[in-house]
Amino acid sequence: MSNTSQKHRDFVAEPMGDKPVTALSGIGEVLGKKLEEEGFDKAYTVLGQFLLLRKDVEMFSEWLKDTSGANSKQATSCSQCLKEWCDAFL
Repeated sequence: MSNTSQKHRDFVAEPMGDKPVTALSGIGEVLGKKLEEEGFDKAYTVLGQFLLLRKDVEMFSEWLKDTSGANSKQATSCSQCLKEWCDAFL
């Protein structure tokens, strides 16, 4: 059994398109709202930050914690989700 959530598997399984930030694994309504307030309303804007940080999972996790108040588990989940999506589509 995989240790990734259904939300994670669904996100990684298809192109990102115009999905909301809350489509990312680890990002629920509360964190989504905080990210939206910082200008990160779509999953692709968060992906842009991930790419600016050179797909570095640790640096991105720290950025996400600082920006949205995510905890370590949420930040790691989102980071891994974006990394897997990049591996599949970039």
